[in-house]
Amino acid sequence: MTAAPLTLGQVIVVGANHRSSSLTLRDQMFVEDAAVPAFLDRLRAVGLRQALILSTCDRVEVWTVHPDRNWVTATIATAFAERVGLTVDALDQQLYTHVGPEAVRHCFAVTASLDSLIIGEPHIHGQVKAVHRLAREAAMVGADLEALLQAAYAAAKRVRSDTRIGERPVSIAAAAVQFARDLHGDLDRCSALLVGAGDMGELVAEALLAGGLTRLTVTAPRLARAESVARTLNAHVTPFDLLGDALAEADIVLASLGSRHVVITAEQVTAALKKRRRKPIFLVDAGIPGDIEPAVNRVEGAFLYDLTDLERVALEGRATREAAARTAWGILDEELSSFLRGRAARTAVPAIVALRDRFERERDQVLREAAGDADKATRLLIHRLLHDPSEVMKDIAGLGEVGQADWDQTEHILRRLFRLEREG
Repeated sequence: MTAAPLTLGQVIVVGANHRSSSLTLRDQMFVEDAAVPAFLDRLRAVGLRQALILSTCDRVEVWTVHPDRNWVTATIATAFAERVGLTVDALDQQLYTHVGPEAVRHCFAVTASLDSLIIGEPHIHGQVKAVHRLAREAAMVGADLEALLQAAYAAAKRVRSDTRIGERPVSIAAAAVQFARDLHGDLDRCSALLVGAGDMGELVAEALLAGGLTRLTVTAPRLARAESVARTLNAHVTPFDLLGDALAEADIVLASLGSRHVVITAEQVTAALKKRRRKPIFLVDAGIPGDIEPAVNRVEGAFLYDLTDLERVALEGRATREAAARTAWGILDEELSSFLRGRAARTAVPAIVALRDRFERERDQVLREAAGDADKATRLLIHRLLHDPSEVMKDIAGLGEVGQADWDQTEHILRRLFRLEREG
C-alpha cells in the first residue's frame, strides 16, 4: 500500500472503544507504551506523517491528520488487524472512523472525559498528554496535530473549571474509601485487590492508597494490562487464573473490567470468606456493565457497592450530573467552533499571501513605467489588477445555462470579497 499524495489534511480518528467493540478485542489491540514507537514507525513506513495511538481500558484509537480518508482508514485498520491476528474484514465491524469536524469533536470529548465510561474521570487527560509526548518523541506530531491537541487541552480545561463534571468520580472514590474505613478501620492494616484495568477502579485504588492502604495487588485477563496498571500504582501482580486465591487474601476488592459478563460470583466470594474465617470483604463493582454477581449482596460477610450506591452517598444525584454534562457539552461545542474557524482561516493564508505578492509586483512595475505620474500609475494599476479577473468572469458568464451555477457562485463570492452592493 502506498501513501496518497499530500494536500491539505483533515483530522481523522480510527479505532475501537467500549461501545463499538469487546473488551477481549481491545485487550488484543492494546499498545503498551514500550510498543508505541514501533507501532508509529510502522505507520510512518507506509506514508503516514502525523499520528498518535491512544490505548486505554475504554478505547484503542489512532488520531491523525491526512487528506485521504479511505487510505488512512485502510492503513490503520491493516495495522490493527496485523496486531490482533485477524483479517481487516473480520476487524472492520468493531472499528469506527471519524473525519473532519466530527473527528475534532470526538478528540475534544475524549480529552475532556465526556466520552468515557465514567463521565468526568480524571485519568484520560493525562493519558492523552502521555501519548502526545510519545508521538512527539517519535517525530510524528506535525503542526496540524499539535494544534488539534492544544485546542483539546484548552477545551478540557474549560470543562473542568467551568462545570462540576469532575466531581462525580472523585466523590465516588472518596465514598468508597469512607465505606472501607467504616468496615475495616485503618487502611494500613488492609490488603486490596484490583481486578481489571478500568479507570474508575484505578481511581478508587489511588484514593485507597492515599488514604493509607499499603498492600495492593492487580490482576487482569491480559497480564500486560495488569503489569501496566501495577507499575502506575506501585502494586503487585497476580495471574488472573489465581483469582480465587487472590479474593481470599483481599479485605477490599475493586472490580473494574466491564467485560459484559460476571467475573466474580457469589460462589467465589463464599469460598473466599470461608478461607478468611468469615473476616468480611468490602467489594466495589466499578465495571460498566457490572463485573460482580448481584447475588453477592446476599452472602453474609460480603459488602457489595456499585457506582450507583456510592454516588447516592457522595453526590446530590442524577439531575446535578446531567446539568453539568449539558454545560460541558455546550463548552465543548463553543471550543470546537472556535478551532474550526481558526483552522479554516489558516487555509486561506497562502492564497492571501500570493495575492498580496502579485499586487506588490504590479505596483512596482507601474511606478517604474509612470515615472512619477500618479494619475498614469493608478490607471495602469487598476487596469492590470482587473484584467485577468475580468477575462475569467467573461469566460464563466459566456458558458450559458450550463455555467449558470458557476457564474452565480462567482458573482456571489466577488460581491462578498469587495463588498459590492447590487444596483436597484
